[in-house]
Amino acid sequence: MPGVHTFTVVPALPKELEDLDFIARNIYWCWNLDFVNLFNRIDSQLWKAYSHNPIKLLELFHSSALDELAQNRGFVSQVKRARQKLDSYLNSSTWYERNCAKSGKAAIAYFSAEFGLHESLPFYSGGLGLLAGDHLKSASDLGVPLVGVGLLYQKGYFRQYLNIDGWQQEVYSDNDIYTMPVELVHDKSGQPFKIYVECPSRQVAAQIWAVSIGRIKLYLLDTNLMENSSQDRMITANLYGGDLEMRIVQEVMLGIGGFRALTAMGINPAVCHMNEGHAAFMALERIRFLREQTGMTFEQALEATKSGNCFTIHTPVQAGNDEFPTELIEKHFSHFYPSLGIDHQQFMSLGRLVPSDEKETFKMPVLALKLSTYRNGVSRLHGRVSRKIWSSIWPDLPENEVPITSITNGVHIKSWLSEEMNSLYERYLGVNWADEITDNLNWDAVSQIPDEEFWRIHQRSRESLVAFTRARLKAQMQRRGTYHTELNWAEEVLDPQALTIVLPGDLRLIKEEIYFSRSRQGLLSF
Repeated sequence: MPGVHTFTVVPALPKELEDLDFIARNIYWCWNLDFVNLFNRIDSQLWKAYSHNPIKLLELFHSSALDELAQNRGFVSQVKRARQKLDSYLNSSTWYERNCAKSGKAAIAYFSAEFGLHESLPFYSGGLGLLAGDHLKSASDLGVPLVGVGLLYQKGYFRQYLNIDGWQQEVYSDNDIYTMPVELVHDKSGQPFKIYVECPSRQVAAQIWAVSIGRIKLYLLDTNLMENSSQDRMITANLYGGDLEMRIVQEVMLGIGGFRALTAMGINPAVCHMNEGHAAFMALERIRFLREQTGMTFEQALEATKSGNCFTIHTPVQAGNDEFPTELIEKHFSHFYPSLGIDHQQFMSLGRLVPSDEKETFKMPVLALKLSTYRNGVSRLHGRVSRKIWSSIWPDLPENEVPITSITNGVHIKSWLSEEMNSLYERYLGVNWADEITDNLNWDAVSQIPDEEFWRIHQRSRESLVAFTRARLKAQMQRRGTYHTELNWAEEVLDPQALTIVLPGDLRLIKEEIYFSRSRQGLLSF
């Protein structure tokens, strides 16, 4: 029987456009409008159809059309300027180098179950992932020596659509990894880098993919390998999918597998950051690794690693966090106890609010809280709520002294700034305003911007949002077979001159809000 071979066919770019491939493989382009406009110029319709994915655009764009672009001096010049801008960004002095040079290049590892970097990398579901993505982008801009660690999902999170009756439905779509801005990590012999994680009665292999985010890397583990069983290949299929069995294996792969991937690549982080409890098993693997390297006791290794562990709490209710029954923990970690130097009871106590309560489940946030020195909520109010929820871990402390602080969620400014607002900042703050974002003197110049300019841009942005909403609503109504006589209504919903407040609720409530705004019975529409 003939063997099975895998071939990857990559189209050759004309010599004049070779820099496009380098630019496309570093998603620095996604927060720089010059780069976005460059890809949009190739073919605006395909750029939109391919979810603004430059790799897919270049690989599926007709070669003859690329040859024509190679003869366009203006386009070639734009490509060269983009490459020069990227090179300058990658090689320029950073905030970290100027302010933290004495601290050296101690690596920081940021573990998260999801990363929302761009729609062409659909490995996220919502706010948790968007925060993680913005965290990595900001680290790149500041030059912080950080690496991200996550999972590469074959299907990612479900996508929503409305059926003919107006009810929300979910659908999963396969990700074509080879047409995404990700690259397989290879070892010194040129083979794909692999790590192995012990699961009940077997080992699961995972290869490592890398996403270049400006100056830093995000490493994603992928179990969709021929050497794994069909069940194990599904570990990295869906984000937050499956039952408790699948969830615990995913979190083992993220935490334990993620840390092993770093050490296998020669990265020994001084600080490990857990974004939510999904990655808490990382702290256990870090203890095991240190014991293996130094011969420390469990208590010594715990204290040594704990000082370099950070934990960010997100879910403000105890019931919304991952927890596993004792039987499932025993099934997946009984082999792990000896390498930690503890028994089952000691292991279970690490994830329990009341260590001696045999009936209590193993809670991932509790594990992360107990194995971290720095813990934070994502707003001042959330920090206060978190101290109340988890205060029983520190029964001898008053609630206001529970060691959980807070850092209000921030965003990566360039990723969320409109083209018009960016141009406004460039006119008044200088074209390099984003490179000096930590300079307070730079932001003092904002007071020189006339209020009228802010308001004019705000008005245009609101008009664009209403136009976008109308177009999407009309397209949705057409898909559902709405009569032509009713389609005209979609072109009138919302009022760009009114303050529109959308209240939380399901799709039916939002639909009612749109209907109410149609009547225009006042300035506000809800």
